[in-house]
Amino acid sequence: MPIRRIAFLTPGNFAEDDPASGLEAALQLFAEGEALGFDSAWVRSRHLERGVGSAATFLAAASQRTRRIALGTGVIQLGYEGVFRLAEDLATVDALSRGRLQIGLSAGPPPYGKLIGEALFADAAAQDFTHERALRLREALSGGYFGGEDSVVLSPVGHQRPRLQPHSPTLRSRLWYGGGSLRSAQWAGRNGFHLLIGNLNQGEESGDFFETQQRHIDVFRRAWSGGETPRIALGRVIVPTDSADTTARARYAAFAEGRIARTRAPQGERRVLFARDLVGPSQDILEALRRDPILPEVEELRLELPYDLTFPQYRQILTDFVGRIAPEIGWRAEQVEPA
Repeated sequence: MPIRRIAFLTPGNFAEDDPASGLEAALQLFAEGEALGFDSAWVRSRHLERGVGSAATFLAAASQRTRRIALGTGVIQLGYEGVFRLAEDLATVDALSRGRLQIGLSAGPPPYGKLIGEALFADAAAQDFTHERALRLREALSGGYFGGEDSVVLSPVGHQRPRLQPHSPTLRSRLWYGGGSLRSAQWAGRNGFHLLIGNLNQGEESGDFFETQQRHIDVFRRAWSGGETPRIALGRVIVPTDSADTTARARYAAFAEGRIARTRAPQGERRVLFARDLVGPSQDILEALRRDPILPEVEELRLELPYDLTFPQYRQILTDFVGRIAPEIGWRAEQVEPA
């Protein structure tokens, strides 16, 4: 098994009447993941839910709780964002974390844009929600100056040429795109964005999940135009039960059972395909991972954690994975520099 980097993705859920406690637990999980040796920790960015709507704000806090682990956004839906302001926030997080930020993105119209109305964009009909938004974000992060050579910003420290601050020379090379379709995978490769793939994709040409995901990887690699080596990070829902107590095991089993029906056939008009959740003893999970035809294609594996678990349950999942599964699929602690 070729896995060289391991990561986890947490939803950062919280109770309606106590968001601070839930967000604090998610920050503690990032610190716990670093102590266990994980190479990166990612937070879901969701809107109008009991979760993290502002990934940059959350990761700014996480940067002060950790020292080594890479910090990722999985993924920021650009349809909700003003590109320049988002770029400022992300650049600030990268400065605070001393270059540990990994930026996962997706394009398209905001799913709840019509519901939010003018609170989101007063001129929503005039917005460009295409992939061009991701390219504009990268351009903003590039450090180029605005205006002509005589354009200046007046500040208490004197005249300065205007560009996005703070400037991180390498941040634009740490952009990822969430690719769940042939079109998005090809676009990511052609434009030099690294590829995030997970436990769902769009079955344009096949009803087989793994066959479809392999096709996305092939298209991405053929289209790749970036200067550095392309990276592909694979997400799977993995929940080992080895050291879980009786209550947790029952909860994990109910979670998996409630989602298994969706894995049996393409779902909806877009023919969305879902991978089966891997829940059970580590030996069973390892057998499933060894049968997974996508694992040999990647070097980075990301645990996609279920929603609404407790901090001890999340910690148990991460601990069992690091101790019982990760070493069997090629990972060794501290074998590579965090990126």
